[in-house]
Amino acid sequence: MFDTVLVANRGEIAVRIMRTLRRLGVRAVAVHAPDEATARHVREADVTVEVPGYLAIDAIVRAAVATGAQAVHPGYGFLAENPAFARACAAAGVVFAGPPPEAIEAMGDKIAAKRTVAAAGVPVLPGFEESDGPLGPEACAEAARAAGYPLMIKPSAGGGGKGMAVVRDPAELAGAVEAARRTAAAAFGDDRLLAERYVESPRHIEIQVIADAHGAVVHLGERECSLQRRHQKIVEEAPSPLLDAATRARMGEAAVAAARTVGYTGAGTVEYVVAGDDPEAFAFLEMNTRLQVEHPVTELVATAGGRSLDLVELQLRVAAGEPLPFRQEDVALSGHAIEARVYAEDPARGFLPTGGRVLRLAEPRGPGVRVDSGLAEGDAVGTGYDPMLAKIIAHGPDRAAALHRLDQALATTTLLGVTTNLAYLRGLLASPEVQAGRIDTGLAERVRVASGPGADDTLGASSGTTPATGPSAAAVLPDAVLAAAALERRLALEPHGPVIDPWEIPSGWRPGGPAWSTLRVRAGGETVGVALRGRAHDAYVRIGDGPELAASARVDGADLVITLDGVTHRFAFAADGDVLWLGRDGRTWALTEEEPLAAARHEHAAGPGDGVVRSPMPGTVLAVKAAAGEAVTKGQPLLIVEAMKMEHTVAAPVDGVLTELHATPGRAVALDEVLAVVTPPADPSSDEAGRATS
Repeated sequence: MFDTVLVANRGEIAVRIMRTLRRLGVRAVAVHAPDEATARHVREADVTVEVPGYLAIDAIVRAAVATGAQAVHPGYGFLAENPAFARACAAAGVVFAGPPPEAIEAMGDKIAAKRTVAAAGVPVLPGFEESDGPLGPEACAEAARAAGYPLMIKPSAGGGGKGMAVVRDPAELAGAVEAARRTAAAAFGDDRLLAERYVESPRHIEIQVIADAHGAVVHLGERECSLQRRHQKIVEEAPSPLLDAATRARMGEAAVAAARTVGYTGAGTVEYVVAGDDPEAFAFLEMNTRLQVEHPVTELVATAGGRSLDLVELQLRVAAGEPLPFRQEDVALSGHAIEARVYAEDPARGFLPTGGRVLRLAEPRGPGVRVDSGLAEGDAVGTGYDPMLAKIIAHGPDRAAALHRLDQALATTTLLGVTTNLAYLRGLLASPEVQAGRIDTGLAERVRVASGPGADDTLGASSGTTPATGPSAAAVLPDAVLAAAALERRLALEPHGPVIDPWEIPSGWRPGGPAWSTLRVRAGGETVGVALRGRAHDAYVRIGDGPELAASARVDGADLVITLDGVTHRFAFAADGDVLWLGRDGRTWALTEEEPLAAARHEHAAGPGDGVVRSPMPGTVLAVKAAAGEAVTKGQPLLIVEAMKMEHTVAAPVDGVLTELHATPGRAVALDEVLAVVTPPADPSSDEAGRATS
């Protein structure tokens, strides 16, 4: 075994790799970009080296040599599947803890991979490929007609769902190809595409393989990864609720055959598309020549010779030349494990990326619960990296137990300061389809999940409306949340100790008794008025036009405890300037206090029906599709904003003229920053009315 290993990655996977290195007594070297000098993975390493970025091959190899590292573990993403990096490590005398560069090349190119596995007898989907370079529009259209619709278009050199699109109509082909080609060139430096027949209501099932340098290749069972959004996995489990033992064995044998064809060593994953109504009709999708994000569910269910497995340790031992310590017949599966990915994204804004600073963090614990996280309180979450922050994994004796443990783990997770998908995950897992195992790759896009700011009906929402994911969900803010915001503000303003002079008591009191004061609480684009009188420990609140309710508040440790109309609620809370963050049961609310009528004084503060175009997320302007002075129509693309490798098209909100344009390609923009203004045409009826009045 090596005595020093450099981890060429960041975030939760770097922390997770270091956990194994620490257990093995191996010295851990971390590299970090200039903006992550205080990140958690840096703090947990034995030695750290700053590099220009996580794709800087020469700098990372020099860091390995300078720190005496005998091996480099690439994690996943960045350089994990880069054959040039593997070769650079070898040239410097450093072991790459992954497969040979030839295997990476063979499987990293989807076109070459499909040909290779087909020759080994692995089932593949019909389609067409751009093996010799991009096809022209006519040739592409003809190839698509020959393959048959619907088609899945995807970059040949890519992964992670980037650039993928389903095309059902020939009229959609040109636009999908253009977008996929642009993404492929930007993300992978290769704009060639692959098209395959799209399987309706497919399931995504993958097989974990591990191979040593002595000819042994075994598989460790499957993972079900069908719960996806925009082709990105969000929930994974092992084993699949779809497969029986015979189908599992066939898929495993095909995965082993695929690995053997390229002389594979180390950990890898063979991915299949499976027809939900015919599990035996599986077909090869791709092979990921690295550790997978979802590897923890395999580690929690797979055993060999009765012992649990650590895939990172196996990678390192194989890289050090050791043979696998078990055979295929030694592998067994025990219980069920499910993983949920926690992303920095806002479900109420169409899952657009978010950012911020982690103000408060509490991760779940308990039997059968595992957390792989790269977060710590005080860390900044920007838009320059992948939005995944952590993974929460639960294991149980069966699927129902694992689902229950995972839900409880998500409910006891507190993350304030960054908007995440925690509440959405709870809602998705609670859906009848997921509970019953009736899942496919489109389910997460179809299912309606109550996860918006007002989704928790246990917090006393009096409006009676049905909460739903979407921009309007903020209109259903629970009364307890609004009251908590008002009472926390009152607590912050109240003087400490006994009050002697009534003139010194904060706003809300007047000589002769308490009077009403009003603040406006804003969340998710909605503003609600909250009237308050009295002190925090003995107050009355009125939410909007609702009734007057008795209320009180106190701080208990790090929690805010309020009683509203006789019911007590406990919130985790943290203040960040004008924003108050509240958290409970896996849900969070970011609330901003506004002075009365302040919104009317703000430039460009009109409602959603105006012509103001705002950035839907913090990120970078990728392209500008219109010019100032141009007449535009509602829904016409104006700009493309990119964040965390995801593009979002910003469209004109109304018909009119683009009178203001504040964005240029390459410019960094903040969430809700004004990018442009479309001025609607004058209303002739208003002119007629004006003349009639005069």
